[in-house]
Formats: sequence, structure tokens, C-alpha cells
Amino acid sequence: MLPVRGRDGRALRFLGARTAWTPVGDGEFYCPGCGGDRNYQRLTGRRRLTLLGVPLLSRGTAGPVVECASCRHHYGTDVLDHPTTRRFSAMLRDAVHTVALAVLAAGGTSSRTVLETAAGAVRAAGFDGCTEEQLAALVDALAADTGRVLGAECGTSLTIELHEALDPLAPHLAPAGRESLLLQAARIALADGPYTPAEHDALATVGAALTIRADDVSRLLAAARTPS
Repeated sequence: MLPVRGRDGRALRFLGARTAWTPVGDGEFYCPGCGGDRNYQRLTGRRRLTLLGVPLLSRGTAGPVVECASCRHHYGTDVLDHPTTRRFSAMLRDAVHTVALAVLAAGGTSSRTVLETAAGAVRAAGFDGCTEEQLAALVDALAADTGRVLGAECGTSLTIELHEALDPLAPHLAPAGRESLLLQAARIALADGPYTPAEHDALATVGAALTIRADDVSRLLAAARTPS
């Protein structure tokens, strides 16, 4: 028996299934296939049984899926949980800024060397215009707002701020990235000498928020004290 062919000469399948996709939203996401930020469409679909290419019976729904506007590949909607490159950069910049403030609040702002080290880290993270004076003013304002004494252990409000900045970021950082952020904070604390108890407490809070195990935090803080 010869196969049935369409007008274009291609063989037609007697029975098959087809999904009709409908856009229900769009935006920008990090496409794992392209390896960068791309536009996307969020799609829902309806499956239909086809006879000789003609849709007949409904076979239920499909999706939702995310379709990349560039490579056209479909992904599960959990791909939207990954921040875009721009969003990730902003999250990392804000995290470095918050961590620097936490260390300065724990150790005080009387040391110019500490302020210079902290400001350099914040500028490198993306706040190009950050100055030592601005950081000192922010720490003073934070202390005045919370009633916190500079040089005291990490209080509730500062712990909350650290977790708000670091909790969303930590799952998207490789272990080496999380450790690098903690070591950067440690170098700020060590800029004027050994850790004070309050600085050690703040750094332990940073490590916990970055989901670094307590024994690894101790190892990293000890390693930071050793000149390279």
C-alpha cells in the first residue's frame, strides 16, 4: 500500500498529535542554551489528535513552557528562577555593599585603612562612585537608626539585612564564589589588625547567610589571617 502524500510530496501520517501553543506572557531571562540574557515567551498549549494532519480530538493541555526568542528551545518554567546576568550583577553588587557595611559596623569606622579597603571592594563590585566618607556616613546612619553601638556584635536588624541581601544570591554562587565573598569581608576586617569579637561574629553571620558550613567559615577566616 502506497503512503498518502500531501501537496508538497511529503508522506502524511494517518494518526499523530499536534500541540497548539498560545503566548501568555513574556520577559527577559537567562537562556541556558544561548548562555546569556534573552527575551522569552511563556506558552501554554493544547494537544490534539490529528488524522492525516487535520486536528480532531483534544488530548488535554501542555506546558506551560518558556520559549527562547533566539534559539526557540523550550524550557520548564523553573528556568525563570535563575537571575539574568544584569540582575545577578546587581545582586552581587548589593551583597558586597551590605557585607562591607556589616563589617564596618562591627569594627567601627575610625581606621582609614579599613574604610579604604571597604570602599575599594564596593567600587570593584559596581558602585563606582563609592567613597570612604559615604560608607562612614551610612554606618553612622545605620547605628543611629537602630540604636546600635558601633563595635557591638551583629544585631537583629543587621542580621536581617545580611540575609535579605545574601539569601537570594547564595544559590546562584558556586562554592568558590561564596568563599570569595566571605574572604573579601575578612580582608576588610583585618585591614587594621586581628579580628575583634564583634567582627568575628559579623563574619560568621555572613558565612551562615552564604550557606557556608561553620567549620569551613572558621577555616577561611583563619586562612585570611595568613599572608599570601
